[in-house]
Amino acid sequence: MLEKIQETAAYLKGKMHTAPETAIILGTGLGSLVNEITDKYEIKYEEIPNFPVSTVEGHSGKLIFGKLGNKEIMAMQGRFHFYEGYNMKEVTFPVRVMRELGIKTLFVSNASGSTNAAFEIGDLMIITDHINYFPEHPLRGKNIPYGPRFPDMSEAYDKELIRKADAIAAEKGIKVQHGVYLGTQGPTFETPSEYKLFGILGADAVGMSTVPEVIVARHCGIKVFGVSVVTDLGVEGKIVEISHEDVQKAADEAQPKMTTIMRELINRA
Repeated sequence: MLEKIQETAAYLKGKMHTAPETAIILGTGLGSLVNEITDKYEIKYEEIPNFPVSTVEGHSGKLIFGKLGNKEIMAMQGRFHFYEGYNMKEVTFPVRVMRELGIKTLFVSNASGSTNAAFEIGDLMIITDHINYFPEHPLRGKNIPYGPRFPDMSEAYDKELIRKADAIAAEKGIKVQHGVYLGTQGPTFETPSEYKLFGILGADAVGMSTVPEVIVARHCGIKVFGVSVVTDLGVEGKIVEISHEDVQKAADEAQPKMTTIMRELINRA
């Protein structure tokens, strides 16, 4: 595994002419951030040794390098999901490659269904913590010596970055929520009873990504900031039939707010 990570990193270093310390996983709600990256150059996933290829509608598949404001960044346009059939080592492989490339901070986004009655469709939820509900743990197996065998997760999401994001949201007049994100394997959306259970467990929002990447990032010593856009409601009396297209539409409408917060935060981080 380590040899593959290093092989991939060596290939990318041979193509890179920047040295970013900031990475972004352009999940749902952050697609338009690509348009603000300047001096950019791209590498398709299919050209990168050992990289999986995204199969989900609405997710592209390339690494983008360039500048966002005054920061050199790398961005993943298209992430990998457990429900696509990848194992957790494949899902989180790019994050370990980021560590080899010198990434220090990772920004992530996703779409979610909310179990919190105070949330509305289109709300941005700054992730303060998560619950890992995946059937396979991304650190299962031989420990890769990027971090300890039993990594601490008491601050999975960086408190200082959360504080700065709150200040930016206040400056820009953007409403934000705070909450706990629960990651499930998917690909089904939740039943009403599952939403009820997840709310009892302490989740404010539920989705199918992010948690594995964050666990591996923290194992690698990479700081994390995450935002979830609420695209449907898992609250009793508000649950309606939902499709991938509905999720995409709600996320697209929230994109300008999420893009503003992420852009400003990355430049102040």
